[in-house]
Amino acid sequence: MRYAYAISGALLVGGAAATLALQPPAGAQTAQNEPTAMAAIAPRAGAPASFADLVARLQPAVVNISTKQSIKVQPQANPFAGTPFQDFFGGGQDPSGGGGAPVTRQAQSLGSGFLVSPDGYVVTNNHVVAPGARGATVDSITVILTDRKEYKAKLIGRDPASDLALLKIDATNLPFVKFGDSTKARVGDWIIAIGNPFGIGSTVTAGIISALHRSTGAGGAYDRFIQTDAAINQGNSGGPMFDLSGNVIGINSQIFSQSGGNIGIGFAIPAEEAKPIIETLMKGAAVQRGYLGVGIQPLSEDDGAALGLPKGRGEIINRVEAGGPADKAGIKTGDLVLRVNGQEVTVDQTLSYLVANVKPGGAIKLDINRDGKNMTLNAVAGTRPSEDALAASVNGGGDENAVPESGGKGQNDAMMSSTLGLSVTELNADIRRALQLDATATGVVIVSADPSSDAAQKGLQRGDLIVSVNRTPVANTADMARVISQAKAAGREAVLLYIQRARLPGRFISVRFNK
Repeated sequence: MRYAYAISGALLVGGAAATLALQPPAGAQTAQNEPTAMAAIAPRAGAPASFADLVARLQPAVVNISTKQSIKVQPQANPFAGTPFQDFFGGGQDPSGGGGAPVTRQAQSLGSGFLVSPDGYVVTNNHVVAPGARGATVDSITVILTDRKEYKAKLIGRDPASDLALLKIDATNLPFVKFGDSTKARVGDWIIAIGNPFGIGSTVTAGIISALHRSTGAGGAYDRFIQTDAAINQGNSGGPMFDLSGNVIGINSQIFSQSGGNIGIGFAIPAEEAKPIIETLMKGAAVQRGYLGVGIQPLSEDDGAALGLPKGRGEIINRVEAGGPADKAGIKTGDLVLRVNGQEVTVDQTLSYLVANVKPGGAIKLDINRDGKNMTLNAVAGTRPSEDALAASVNGGGDENAVPESGGKGQNDAMMSSTLGLSVTELNADIRRALQLDATATGVVIVSADPSSDAAQKGLQRGDLIVSVNRTPVANTADMARVISQAKAAGREAVLLYIQRARLPGRFISVRFNK
């Protein structure tokens, strides 16, 4: 996924101000998309002959947004240091050949937004006004209206989880628009998008809604988008998506593209999710979300084959935070969560989404499957940490080369190799120390993986610790052999392994039997 905004150097800055000079209509204290005003100009159902009247009414409320940023970069070492050509290829390089002191360079991000009040509140994407690179700082934010007036904007609030931000400019009697009801949107409905692609100025594109509740695979509380085939490009981020009644039903946010340009797959944050967040930011409050304290992964086709469950329904818990809400509720690693408060956990409605939309302190009823048995557990939602805190990863480590070629259990190793394409050995003090495993770690260690096996194709490698098979803990190779034999006798085509790699979080991986 690519965010639909642009960041550039000084050469592109001039294009950002080349906007259409449309004058806002008089008496703009009512919304541009007020139903009484839209009734006479909204196109009839079916393919409209023109969007012109609709655009003329709505476009004055859409703004261009740019930021000036400072980025500290390390200068490149001079490859000709110490030679007669040392000064010939200067170009800001460190003549000594070393890294030198950091240099501050200027950059600019370009995006879009829209006014939601006559006194200057502007909605946009968080990534439009956030630092565009590590070490960057945002020095100023400028909002440009369609009548070419420019205003310095103040950042009122931001919410990285939903990728939304609220700005304020010092002005009055401005044209503005209101959020509509995106729950009434249907696949196939016409929409128009207005924004500032590539900084060239206010631009209108049209298309249809291609999908609703689309998950991009990013996970989290707000991974549900309106998908459209309207042209969305870099710089469109933060701009509104309108239906043909002039309602803001989405905020254009991301594109799917291998080249960075439009290929007809764009995504907008639905108004039903954006509106309450913007209202919270406008009050000066922070957005709070529910938190369970687990690591999750979807149930793949192979996982379903290993557990005898249908794919696409439920998500597997691969980590439980000690002392967290899930731990207190009795959730265990390997549990398959099927429903949250009666709502199905699916690819389009993830566990993370459902939990995050429970208020902290609220009740969470979890229907789970554990070892083939269905049960219900009750948890109390915690408060979801910041995105930075959630993104902090655990450093791995360890030396897989310290694992011996054979663990002295040749008979079991050979059996494992013929079944899964894996040779394994049992833990001992030397292996535990080499792999940086704590004293409580249990399982068997992979010595080698047959390159042609499903296990190797899925990334299993020497030094990985197999903690459980089909959610049954294995303390030695005999345990592992027994569980695999039971799975084969039950007609299963795969087994579900829980893998620990050094100090990284564990993960479930289904491995098919060799044929």
